[in-house]
Amino acid sequence: MTKRIHFHKMHGAGNDYIYVNTMICPIDEPEAMSVRWSAPHTGIGADGLVLIGASEKADFHMRIFNADGSEALMCGNAVRCIGKYVYDLGLTRKTDVSLETLSGIRNLRLHVSNGKVEEVTVDMGCPDVDGETTEIEAGGRKYEGLVVTTGNPHFVIFTDGVEALDLAAIGPPLEHHPLFPNRTNVEFAEIREDGEIRMRVWERGSGITQACGTGACATHVAAVKLGRAGRRSLVRMDGGCLTVEQEEETGRVWMTGDAVMVYEGDIVI
Repeated sequence: MTKRIHFHKMHGAGNDYIYVNTMICPIDEPEAMSVRWSAPHTGIGADGLVLIGASEKADFHMRIFNADGSEALMCGNAVRCIGKYVYDLGLTRKTDVSLETLSGIRNLRLHVSNGKVEEVTVDMGCPDVDGETTEIEAGGRKYEGLVVTTGNPHFVIFTDGVEALDLAAIGPPLEHHPLFPNRTNVEFAEIREDGEIRMRVWERGSGITQACGTGACATHVAAVKLGRAGRRSLVRMDGGCLTVEQEEETGRVWMTGDAVMVYEGDIVI
């Protein structure tokens, strides 16, 4: 017996996922479906699968699966897209929305124009930052970076020439380094003369992606920690830009960026 699943393809700063409202279309094997649907040539093509559901603790609940089927704790870009999803599709009329994730509840502020969400600001909470940089060896090379947790684990490396880095070669050994028993996301960042942060990312479970919301936050936090940035940064990634701010008194991080509906359709399983 076949089953028809309705989905939406969305992206935030180029970080694209497949979104399914499980309150209407339950999915029994999301790990397998994420692998199957994320495939670029034989599936829909995406960085993974996001499930939107009901919550007893917040307005909505999310689960997110990477392209390899592993479940992530949360995703900043996906959180923003969920804000647009639930408002634009009429699941809520609220412009302040709470979302339950495996990293806790995230509060979203929806910026609405002409009845549609254009941008979303997310309260990313207070990050966990290692006090000192850590030097590791991976793939025959030495790297110095800062370990930062912003809902997901990150290893932030500041370097020159990020545009020329071969992420496909250097990303995997860093992701799987013994220092990170549960694997890690890896950010390579460069501080530009105008203060903008140029960042590229190798994501745990997905590989090279156009952007990473929690990674942009981790990179800004690392830059502040190391005295390389002020309290507000524009983080430019391959797929677009995010504005990240960190409160001086509380350490709380706020992320603002776009959320784009690409298309919708049905897939038969």
